[in-house]
Amino acid sequence: MSAFKQRPEMGRRRTNGRRVPAPVAAVNSAGNFPPTVSRPALLDKSGDKRFRQLVYDLLTIANRMTVVREHLGRRLKISGPQYSVLMAIMQLQGDKGVGVSALARLLHVSTAFVATETGKLGQVGLVTKRADPDDGRAVRLSLTRAGRAQIDRNGAEIRAINDTFFGALNASTFATLSNIMATLVLSSDIAIAQISSSTELESRAAAE
Repeated sequence: MSAFKQRPEMGRRRTNGRRVPAPVAAVNSAGNFPPTVSRPALLDKSGDKRFRQLVYDLLTIANRMTVVREHLGRRLKISGPQYSVLMAIMQLQGDKGVGVSALARLLHVSTAFVATETGKLGQVGLVTKRADPDDGRAVRLSLTRAGRAQIDRNGAEIRAINDTFFGALNASTFATLSNIMATLVLSSDIAIAQISSSTELESRAAAE
């Protein structure tokens, strides 16, 4: 059975003197509406039904991860985004601290965002900044003793939540998912750039 069917079309055109049906857009086999994706790899006999379910599942997981992050942030008496920054600093700081740019790359955020949030973390005594010995214009970020103590104090709960949240994965599916997500981060970045470009063009057209 074909994944798509043709919608009856009233309009006709002439070819070599004969009237033939005008071309029409494919519609989803599950109903009279166009699919939301066109790549064959993302379609099956149900049209885009499986793709739509994937989108809904990703949104659900993203929302739930936000809930978890906000909860763990409250445990440390900071915001959810600040919790992510704090954990990233712990991951990358090593013996010399970590730079703002490296943190921004890991978290897929702007350097301005990192600078703002680490400033707030510094004000509550969880993060320290010192001049980068290799670049006087840059700073190196590290956890303070209080910052590390906060994470250690809540470590058991952090591990328990993560173990449960990702408990359906084994070593093989975890590696596969990690690779897939890294690829989606790259392709979604391109999609966001396209949206930004389109929005900018629309703003310019409106201003003319």
